[in-house]
Order: sequence, then structure tokens, then C-alpha cells
Amino acid sequence: MPLEMNREVFITCAVTGSGGTQDKSEHVPRSPKQIADAAIEAARAGAAIVHCHVRDPETGKPGRDVKLFHELTERIRDADTDVVINLTAGMGGDLVLGSTDSPLPPSAAGTDMASAMERIEHVAECRPEICTLDCGTMNFAEADYIMVNTPGMLRAMAKGMQDIGVRVEIEAFDTGHLWLAKQLVSEGLIDDPVMVQLCMGIPWGAPDDLNTFMAMVNNIPRDWVFSAFSISRNEMPYAAAAVLAGGNVRVGLEDNLYLDRGVLATNAQLVERARGIVENMGARVIGPDEVRKKLKLEKRAPR
Repeated sequence: MPLEMNREVFITCAVTGSGGTQDKSEHVPRSPKQIADAAIEAARAGAAIVHCHVRDPETGKPGRDVKLFHELTERIRDADTDVVINLTAGMGGDLVLGSTDSPLPPSAAGTDMASAMERIEHVAECRPEICTLDCGTMNFAEADYIMVNTPGMLRAMAKGMQDIGVRVEIEAFDTGHLWLAKQLVSEGLIDDPVMVQLCMGIPWGAPDDLNTFMAMVNNIPRDWVFSAFSISRNEMPYAAAAVLAGGNVRVGLEDNLYLDRGVLATNAQLVERARGIVENMGARVIGPDEVRKKLKLEKRAPR
């Protein structure tokens, strides 16, 4: 395909994620206040969108407590700095099997399988501008853990998000996820403009080599809006790759903890570096108001 560089780029900051990173860096925020403060700092550094999970404030373990999401979103909305709020809806689909000799019943430790409405309860309560929909089931690096997102579950969640009036950000970890996403769009379950995040380099989804990345890009309909990221040391190279391929950029501590080798980063520092890459390529970083216009988002006031 011909090179079609994006000249009007928005940056998403994935602030804390749901991985076990809370004890690997002092900069990984845990409490709603810490996550909100990190999100606001990222916005001041140039992020138009903040993608947020919540964690147990004491242990740092990922969670889906509606009260934590409510406090987080209200803190961000109360801030003087404007930013588009994007909440995860990926929790509640965690299946951890038993041993290879006896996989069933699932292990009680780590398994968290919730109904479609439970998985988006915090979305209904907080009504963010965007929430994510992981469009497929996937094995992660852990031996017996499966991220479970069946077609039936995804249809129910997408319909619930649509009824709430929240824009879906499709998260695609492999080409089959894009195939399923296109089916959901064709069924009228995801509204225009369609937004997709390409999640590269996450074991065992799509590897982040450029051939695979371009295969993912070439499977995206031309009228969709896409963003892309990779993890760890390839986070910043993918900021450039995404823009060159016509997309937008995601960085943040969900995906990478380091600014340089051995140097732990903050979210704001990662956004600043990504912004420098984008601008040095000759593109312009756009802000939250322009993103809302582009994606037809509804900004919501504190409640």
C-alpha cells in the first residue's frame, strides 16, 4: 500500500493497566487519586485521551470496583485540564484453568467470569466518552490464563455500550479480532465512526514485526479511525510506525515502564517523548476538542 502518513495525530495514554506491574515501578498509580493525577499530568503533556483501569489502592492489584471507577472519573472531570476519558471494559473475562492434568474446574485464584452487564456496570455508572471492547478470546503469556470474549458476550456488551451512549474503542490483538469487529459493525452493534486500537507484541497475539503490523492495518476499513501501540522497548518505535501507517499513537505505563534503559518513566514523560516523535515527523498533535469532533464524542460534566 502507498505511504499515507497521518498529519493530525492524537495521543492516548494508557495510565495503569491491569498487569502485575504495581511492584515493578513506583510510578505505577494505584489509588483513584493517583491514577487521576497521572492522567491529568499526561493530558498536560499532550495526551488527548486517557485510557484507565482501576486497582486496589492497598495492594495495587487490578480490579473492577464501580466505586473506584466513579471516584477516578469524577476526579478527572473536576480537573482544570481537559481530556477525553476512555475506560476499560476488559475486566471480568478472566479464566484460569486448573493443572494440565485436571483443567476443570477452573482455579478459584485468578478466575473472574462476570456477565455482560456486570462487565459494563462501571460504564453505565460513569458514562465515559469511550470504553474498550476486546474483540476476541486470547491466550496470554501466563500458562493457564485465558482472556475470554465470546461472540455472544461481545454482542451483548457492544449492545449495552450502544444503549448507554458510549463510543466503543475496539481492541484487536490479532487479525481474527478485526474480522469479528467488522461483523459486529455490520450487525449495527458498533456505531460510526468506528475506532480501533491495534495491540501489538502481546504474547500470544499478533507479534509486533512490521509485516504483521501492516497486515493488521490493511485489514482495517478505510473509513475507520485507528491507533496502535507495542509494548516494552518497542513502544516508541511504534509511535512512529503508527503515524507512518496513517494512524494515531498510544503510550503509557500499561504498556511500558521505562523511558530509557534502566530509567523508570512516568506517564507524562512517555507522552512527552511520543509527542516529540510525532512533531519531529512533521505531524501535528491534536487535543481533546478536536478528537471529540473527529470521533463524535459527548463530553460529560462532573456529577
